[in-house]
Amino acid sequence: VQLQASGGGLVQAGGSLRLSCAASKNIFNFNIMGWYRQAPGKQRELVAAITSGGGTNYVDSVKGRFTISRDNAKNSMYLQMNSLKPEDTAVYYCNANEVIAGIPPQMYDYWGQGTLVTVSS
Repeated sequence: VQLQASGGGLVQAGGSLRLSCAASKNIFNFNIMGWYRQAPGKQRELVAAITSGGGTNYVDSVKGRFTISRDNAKNSMYLQMNSLKPEDTAVYYCNANEVIAGIPPQMYDYWGQGTLVTVSS
C-alpha cells in the first residue's frame, strides 16, 4: 500500500494550505489515519488523527486552526491548515493503520513520503 502526500509549500504566516494524502487502495478499513510532522531537530509528533467513524483528535497547538478529514470514496485524507504560524514549519507525513480481521488479526502501518510546509514570518 502506498500513501502519497501532497499540498505542501511556502506560505506566509496567517495563510492557509490544504494537504492531501492519496492511498493506493480502498481506505474503508483503515481504522485510524493521521498526519504527523517533524521539524528540524525535533521528534516526529502526531498533529491530527481521524478514525474510520469520523472521530477526530488534534494536538493542542493546532486546535481551532487545523481540520482533518477523509473521503473514503476518493481513498484520500486531508488536512486543512489555517492561520499558519512559523512554528508549523515541518515535513508533514500521512499515516494509516489497518487491521484485517482474522485469527490472529493482521495489523499494518503505512507511511507517506512527506510533504514540506514552510511558514515564513
